[in-house]
Amino acid sequence: MGEIEGTYRVLQTPGSRLGAQKTSGVSTLEPGQNLLTAMASSPAKAHERDLPIKIKMLDNTVEVLEVESKCYGQTLLTEVYKHLNLIESDYFGIEFQNIQSYWIWLEPMKPVIKQVRRPKTTMLRLAVKFFPPDPGQLQEEYTRYLFALQIKRDLAEERLTCSDNTAALLVSHLLQSEIGDFDESEDREHLKTNQYLPNQEKLEGKILEFHRKHVGQTPAESDFQVLEIARKLEMYGIRFHLASDREGTKINLAVSHMGVLVFQGNTKINTFNWSKVRKLSFKRKRFLIKLHPEGPYQDTLEFLLGSRDECKNFWKICVEYHTFFRLFDQPKPKAKAVFFTRGSSFRYSGRTQKQLVDYIKDSGMKRTPYERRHSKVRASTRTSNTDVPKQSVPFTEGLRTPGSPASTAAPFHSGHSLASPASILPMFAEPSPFSLEPRASYTRNPDKATAAPVEEAGRKLMQQPGSPVLQGLPVDHSQLSSFVLKSPLGLTPAFQVNLNAVTQGSSPLLSPVLSDAGGARIEEDDETKRKRYPTDKAYFIAKEILATERTYLKDLEVITVWFRSAVIKENAMPEGLMTLLFSNIDPIYEFHRGFLKEIEQRLSLWEGRSNAHVKGDYQRIGDVMLRNMRALKEFTSYLQKHDEVLTELEKATKRLKKLEMVYKEFELQKVCYLPLNTFLLKPIQRLMHYKLILGRLCKHYTAEHRDFADCRNALKEITEMTSQLQHSLIRLENFQKLTELQHDLIGIDNLTAPGREFIREGCLYKLTKKGLQQRMFFLFSDMLLYTSKGVTGTNQFKIHGHLSLHGMLVEESENEWSVPHCFTIYSAQKTIVVAASTRLEMGKWMEDLNVAIEMAKKSSEKSEMLLENSVCNRSNRSSDEVSVEQESEDDIHSSRSSLDRQSHHRANTTMHVCWYRNTSVSMADHSVAVENQLSGYLLRKFKNSNGWQKLWVVFTNFCLFFYKTHQDDYPLASLPLLGYTVSCPVEADGIQKDYVFKLQFKSHVYFFRAESKYTFERWMEVIKRATSSPARSSLLFPKEKDTHTD
Repeated sequence: MGEIEGTYRVLQTPGSRLGAQKTSGVSTLEPGQNLLTAMASSPAKAHERDLPIKIKMLDNTVEVLEVESKCYGQTLLTEVYKHLNLIESDYFGIEFQNIQSYWIWLEPMKPVIKQVRRPKTTMLRLAVKFFPPDPGQLQEEYTRYLFALQIKRDLAEERLTCSDNTAALLVSHLLQSEIGDFDESEDREHLKTNQYLPNQEKLEGKILEFHRKHVGQTPAESDFQVLEIARKLEMYGIRFHLASDREGTKINLAVSHMGVLVFQGNTKINTFNWSKVRKLSFKRKRFLIKLHPEGPYQDTLEFLLGSRDECKNFWKICVEYHTFFRLFDQPKPKAKAVFFTRGSSFRYSGRTQKQLVDYIKDSGMKRTPYERRHSKVRASTRTSNTDVPKQSVPFTEGLRTPGSPASTAAPFHSGHSLASPASILPMFAEPSPFSLEPRASYTRNPDKATAAPVEEAGRKLMQQPGSPVLQGLPVDHSQLSSFVLKSPLGLTPAFQVNLNAVTQGSSPLLSPVLSDAGGARIEEDDETKRKRYPTDKAYFIAKEILATERTYLKDLEVITVWFRSAVIKENAMPEGLMTLLFSNIDPIYEFHRGFLKEIEQRLSLWEGRSNAHVKGDYQRIGDVMLRNMRALKEFTSYLQKHDEVLTELEKATKRLKKLEMVYKEFELQKVCYLPLNTFLLKPIQRLMHYKLILGRLCKHYTAEHRDFADCRNALKEITEMTSQLQHSLIRLENFQKLTELQHDLIGIDNLTAPGREFIREGCLYKLTKKGLQQRMFFLFSDMLLYTSKGVTGTNQFKIHGHLSLHGMLVEESENEWSVPHCFTIYSAQKTIVVAASTRLEMGKWMEDLNVAIEMAKKSSEKSEMLLENSVCNRSNRSSDEVSVEQESEDDIHSSRSSLDRQSHHRANTTMHVCWYRNTSVSMADHSVAVENQLSGYLLRKFKNSNGWQKLWVVFTNFCLFFYKTHQDDYPLASLPLLGYTVSCPVEADGIQKDYVFKLQFKSHVYFFRAESKYTFERWMEVIKRATSSPARSSLLFPKEKDTHTD
């Protein structure tokens, strides 16, 4: 049989793609040694003969690097990254073809001449090695540009297979990125000289049709769209390795961030997730996957590859992918064997994704802003390209450009400095049908100029068409501190003013990071930056539309992308229900994608600073809203079917166990940050938001304003739609709440019975012989349920009792029992005494109970029937027995635990928050919360921290959800706000900034800083309205003033 030649034990990393905290692997490094010291300590002669290495970059230009003949792979990698000023270098690698023409990754820990057979004549190439599942995880815009070039290469090489429509759409975005806005004659000319697809001529019409729709889209936006489309394709980042299974069936193996994938042709037939894999090994040509034992299935899978070298190569790639995506830290060094070694000692020796993200995030440097520019193909004919707004303002950076990350700290470059830097020979372009013209993609624009050497020369340089744009650089007569402009644009000798010689012959792929000689990064004052952008209130209202639209589209993707993928993968949903669900929501999703793009383009033009002569045409949003509100009316029929969709989905979930399991598992995923059926209500709720926002715009404008008429007409259109759907929304919100409670309550079968309405849920203390015991109460139009929370893994509440509202009586009994905020509930079955946390809470419960009792009198017979059919059979205990019900020690301990310690994803539902915060929420409160949803970038600061952290914040369902950027698919954290007070900081808080609001619950204090007065007031308003219910409070207790202050 032979010995196992290579083994890699896959350690458990549950619950996180990046891995758990118990992580380790094995490295070939000595104990206490890292990659840098290993390279530095490697023997190298002082005067070794230099070895020229040719490397093809991602834009098909070729660089020749001279390195020492015995240098290690890491030396070459470092020099390439250093030459490109590439910060997020760990996503990339260098590959070359072996004798069998298979692509092999260059190993950092082995000498180059031991890997590449003829290094002087072999063409190596830079490529993306690790493909993250979400381009939003890439921090640098430059990195996303390189990823877009990789997608372009994969399309040309037919690695990224997709439909003709998708291929044409991808190429259209690449065209927009490279040559700018649509021009049919120039587009056709460019497509003749550049081959993006093998069957490009056949798709030319579709490509031009798509490109026509991208007018105004910046190169950064285009790159992001390329990645956003590509990541959803099944072949994204996939590299096939030919193999066969035990039966001899020809298959393809691949590896991704998820695990090991098996394809038959181009169709994925199996995925072995890293969480299920215990060990990976190879034995000659056999590749072995050992799984964690699950049921009757075999725990070892075997695949046969073409040769031992192919098998070992694939095994190495698997080891690297698992380490990069699943582990927190670099593998620990492995002690060398004393006498002999057994099997391959290969291990991944770079940084993991988690380390890379933390490295950029935790660095003290501030990223220098820069612009992505179109190529100079049209620079001379289209000077409008220079009007693209810069991305240098804190708040608008992420809002305007989909490709722009949050303002994360970034280092200068991630290359490690070695003893012998390679000398860079002149660049030459390899003749290739895919070769691009030199691309003026990046121009650094430091916020504060280091000044030009001569004022006149600087002015001419700025005016030169096609030259690097230096907008916003104040020019003075002070000497230019060695400012290095790394751009391939050919400047005439007259304008090469004291640029560093490194500029000559540099690749178009050079990242826009100042070299060490370029001086320190300078951060501009926030106030100065803010003044560069419009300050009109209408602008910030329009920006609110943009921000909330982005969140809304992400919410729709939970259904259209993520849930669809889950049910298709498990084949869990009947075809009829699939058609009903997705044929209704897909057209709405596609419409809003186009709508979002229109808003982004309008805001981009509105913010533009260099097109003052046409700015007036774009400083409005009413025309965009009117056009789209009219188009949205066509979707009314789809929205009216949402009732049927929700009902049929709930019926199918009850009827089909497989669908029920997929549904519950999906709700536990991070991307499903709210109860799943909540997302199905978003389209109708969004109409209500449009109505409110347009109302604010109309109120802001005077009747003479040029945008007023369009806003007013748009408001009329949307009001007409909402009036038709208002009653349906109320019914759907009630049904959604009932189904949500059905999933979270144990002991009730048919909570969604016709005619039943949800009224209030919340925490009360029930008086028993053991004293006051915490219980969760649920009030409906026909009954009152009370439950307790155990320590089950599902975080569900168990029903302890139910009371029919027929014949019920409620009265205050504070004096009788000497318990504060106490009242007694008399019912036909039993009498219970409960206490609320405050007098305000007691008043809410008593009012809603009395209203519900009156409702129940009108339908008493029906109510009794529903109650009998709903609640599961329980023993008929006496009133005393129910009152004195026992609670386990676990229950008692659980009731006192903190919400923050709950790890289960469903712990942030409203009922759980009410349980831990000792409060309650009514259906009226839910309706108010729906109207008060908001999204946008905020700066957050903890009470005892020094700095501010920029986050994308979404407020919905009484909760703040925090994301790194608006592109993220799931939140990093959440903060339920029930029980919190919102106010302005006081002098003792030591906050010296404007537009800051303070959130406080007991000793928990958070500060949030908005970008403008309007934004600040909106956040204060929505949080206060949704969490405080001021209208109901003042109605019940006019004497008690609201403690929240503005």
